[in-house]
Amino acid sequence: MKERLEALREEALQELQTVSGPQHLNDLRVKYLGKKGALTEILRGMGGLSVEERPVIGQIGNDVRGAIEAVIEEKQAHFQAAETENRLRAETVDVTLPGRKLPAGAVHPLNKVQQEIEDIFIGMGYTIAEGPEVETDYFNFEALNLPKDHPARDMQDSFYITDEILLRTQTSPVQVRTMKAMNGAAPIKVICPGKVYRRDDDDATHSFQFTQIEGFVIDRNIRMSDLKGTLLQFVQRMYGSQTRIRLRPSFFPFTEPSAEVDVSCVQCGGNGCRMCKGSGWLEILGCGMVHPRVLEMGGYDPEEVSGFAFGMGVERIALLKYGIDDIRALYTNDLRFLSQFARM
Repeated sequence: MKERLEALREEALQELQTVSGPQHLNDLRVKYLGKKGALTEILRGMGGLSVEERPVIGQIGNDVRGAIEAVIEEKQAHFQAAETENRLRAETVDVTLPGRKLPAGAVHPLNKVQQEIEDIFIGMGYTIAEGPEVETDYFNFEALNLPKDHPARDMQDSFYITDEILLRTQTSPVQVRTMKAMNGAAPIKVICPGKVYRRDDDDATHSFQFTQIEGFVIDRNIRMSDLKGTLLQFVQRMYGSQTRIRLRPSFFPFTEPSAEVDVSCVQCGGNGCRMCKGSGWLEILGCGMVHPRVLEMGGYDPEEVSGFAFGMGVERIALLKYGIDDIRALYTNDLRFLSQFARM
């Protein structure tokens, strides 16, 4: 058996010197060292050896295995190094080539307009307040002079979670929360941006979710003329110094008197076009003097202080500013549409 093992070693080492590639090398490994290989076949005959011969033959068998494995590992390392070298030659990188240009992102037009609105009012001394989007019926309606049986609630079809909890339909609840937090102190100059929700069918001009900015001022001797001057300054900063405004009487339960605000058409300058339907004016927001009942619910004495409030949809401001004719374009994440604003 010793002679067979020595002969096997010589045969294996000699054949390994002629190996031609990784697959050939693996075939030889299986041939000599596999479970059914030549070395295993020889060592199976150890059962017929004497007790004294077994350790000797076992040691020789281990030496033969070790010698064959050492050559196999050496050849394997050689083939791996050659493969790496070939891949490096084939995958050479030309470091002088220009890099791939990555597409640059841009601020979403809604965020851009909201930031611009906030900057305008911050420049006029306003601060920003926020409130919960899941609101109580009390803050969303009752504290704004809309008791449960008020017919004006039908103007806002709401998403109710329970009888007393709903998704807010406006950012006006933040007005009440701010007044209560101030404990009757004045003055207050605040804008309240945020998402609001109403049960509405999505079309070119409506969405069940949109962004609103509420603004209000409370102090002594606040007049309607203060409101008009504030809004005129805002629209001229937003749309240009040539922009004009007009106030039309309207109704909101939380303001008295109330008004709708129109701006001279941003496309034709008031001469009349398809965008303004020939009228020269475009509706932009609602406003009015804070209702005395709302002041009382917020902890203020309407005999001592007064205030004005206004509310605008950021989407509406953006549509007019950029000449967009479908509000759904702001929500569909079409890169062809959004990429235009990277240049603005």
